[in-house]
Amino acid sequence: MKKRIQLLPLIILILFFATGCQVENNRLTDQEKSEGWSLLFDGSTLIGWRDYQGDRLSGPWKVENGTIKAEGHGSDANGYIVTDRQYDNFILAWDWKISKGGNSGVLYHVVESASYPVPYLTGPEYQLIDDVNFGQPLGEWQKCGADYAMYLPDKSKLTINPAGEWNNSKIVFDNGHVEYWMNGEKTLEFESWSPDWLKRKNNGKWENAPEYGLSSTGLICLQDHGFPAWFRNIKIKELPKKEKAPVSLFNGKDITGWIAYGTEKWFAKDSLLICESGPDKGYGYLATEMYYKDFDLTADFKQVSNGNSGIFFRSTVKGTTISGWQVEVAPKGNDSGGIYESYGRGWLNQIPDDKENILKPGEWNTMRVKVTGSDVTTWLNGQEMTHLNDSLIGKANGRIALQIHDGGGIKVLWKNLIIKEL
Repeated sequence: MKKRIQLLPLIILILFFATGCQVENNRLTDQEKSEGWSLLFDGSTLIGWRDYQGDRLSGPWKVENGTIKAEGHGSDANGYIVTDRQYDNFILAWDWKISKGGNSGVLYHVVESASYPVPYLTGPEYQLIDDVNFGQPLGEWQKCGADYAMYLPDKSKLTINPAGEWNNSKIVFDNGHVEYWMNGEKTLEFESWSPDWLKRKNNGKWENAPEYGLSSTGLICLQDHGFPAWFRNIKIKELPKKEKAPVSLFNGKDITGWIAYGTEKWFAKDSLLICESGPDKGYGYLATEMYYKDFDLTADFKQVSNGNSGIFFRSTVKGTTISGWQVEVAPKGNDSGGIYESYGRGWLNQIPDDKENILKPGEWNTMRVKVTGSDVTTWLNGQEMTHLNDSLIGKANGRIALQIHDGGGIKVLWKNLIIKEL
């Protein structure tokens, strides 16, 4: 009888730990809560997740035994789910296991737009794959734990449990500094948008995906790539955004840091950035290499002839087709400082007639554009021209671009393009 009494506490302890492990899944400890962690999966529903480019969840995903399960019906073209909200800087941790020969991934900073049919055109991917049993030969850049097609993990620190067993992974994105972790070990790190990063982006898998990895904010995405995979304990801790000093977008010498689209003329002369119609008399754009989401921009311009130009923001360019929003720079009487959408809705805000005299034709003018979240405010020569709150703008991200309108005969000078990221 005495031995049974002594064994009872041991049995209770074993049961406690056995059941405690189950209780801990998809739950935050008090310490994690105090540190600012939050769950992206509650263990029983898919609330907070939806189809990429959709407003609901249609599959091939379901909740199974406290996990998010990819059922394996997805493909390269579909089968992605994303979070309802965007994240900037964070620590993202999750448990995962994959089927034999399986392939999946976790992407971040995904941008949704009609221009991007699949998430990996914008979002970097933490690769999850069964290297051992996958049905085709894999390059090192395709293997598990890689920053897909960009950076390779340190194999001496990489320990991966086999297909069917649980692993734990972590992504740290801290104001451009990135770390990938696997089963408690840091396996790789790099600096986003560094010269090394840009060289890899522009000369490899993403050479023809110009928007890849440029966004500093976006959705988190899980991939069903045609194989079952399971996820649990998905949690995130948001990190503060570091304040940045104002910088010049134009170096006064050349168009380094910009990309020209079309055949119209963009060049530097006498410390000025000059846009001028070419012989094709078509549309032309000069866009920043990098994305800018929230910012305060000032730019001086002088309309030498015609003057039909503009400043686009949160925009993408393909050929000479631009998607985004324009702060108008145009001849007097044509709403300089107003906001125009280049697709769909057209004019969102035109300026009042009594503000048309603020523009000084043939002289230097200063345009200021402040964009934060869904809010856009413009000023011309120190006077507010328009203010707009628009949910579609709030969801978007992209480049800043200067425009040459079609029709020919346009020449506009630019200088002092100073931006402060917010």
